[in-house]
Amino acid sequence: MLIQQLVNGLTLGAVYTLLALSFSLVMGILGILNLAIAELFMIGGYLGFTLIQAGFPLPVAVLAGMTGAAVIAIVIEKVGYQPLRDAPLVTPMLSTLGFSIILQNVATNIWGSDPLQLPIYGDQYTFGPVNIGEMQLLVLGATVVLVALVAYIVQKTPMGRALRAVAENREVARILGVSADRLTMLAFILSGSLAGVAGVLIALHYGAITPYLGVEIGLKAIAVMVIGGTRQIWGALVAGPLIGIAEVLTVAYGGSQVRDFVVYGFMILILLLRPQGLLGGARSDQGQRV
Repeated sequence: MLIQQLVNGLTLGAVYTLLALSFSLVMGILGILNLAIAELFMIGGYLGFTLIQAGFPLPVAVLAGMTGAAVIAIVIEKVGYQPLRDAPLVTPMLSTLGFSIILQNVATNIWGSDPLQLPIYGDQYTFGPVNIGEMQLLVLGATVVLVALVAYIVQKTPMGRALRAVAENREVARILGVSADRLTMLAFILSGSLAGVAGVLIALHYGAITPYLGVEIGLKAIAVMVIGGTRQIWGALVAGPLIGIAEVLTVAYGGSQVRDFVVYGFMILILLLRPQGLLGGARSDQGQRV
């Protein structure tokens, strides 16, 4: 049972990792928390879920969820952030909160408030005492590939260097010829795409989705971002599985009523002992926030 719960925890942690990375991409560039990412995750899940119900193959469903979430992220950047970029940081953050509520209501009106259910997607494999579903393997594999891809883009490409330059000092980067507005849009698109992929994968893994799916998972992803460190991409890859395993083991051996206490208690402990996160650099290291 322990090994099975560890596998389940890794799967849940992988989803937390993708969403935490989505949050940190925008947080690192702009210094704001895009609260609409949780609903982009939910909308991506609905789009993929709907196409699977209609008989489309999984790659098409994943592409639809990713594209739909990215397009909505562009709208959020154009309408909810760009006109407010010179306002206090709390103002665009509240704007994304408004978009979050709007998206939740849109989903409720289109798909209803009751959970949509679908048979668990993919085959089940048995390895000794452990059962692993095809979707679990896809979630774990996609997370590793996407995190590595984003890390490569940010650390090794000219676009990534430009992103880090904007994260360090937006005005200086603009003086040096870097298009801060274009890179801000890129950060929103990347974060929305990751959230959309995560939404499709987790909806198909659990075989159910509701308009409120993004709320709880989104809050846990923010905790993962804080625990891992908002300045390090690999921090989410470490903190996500830790939180996922801790949550699953808590439910299995302690009861579901204490799982949130464990997750958020751990986050508070990390904030007290190491405010920059487990893999965060020194506080003066502003150039690595992305």
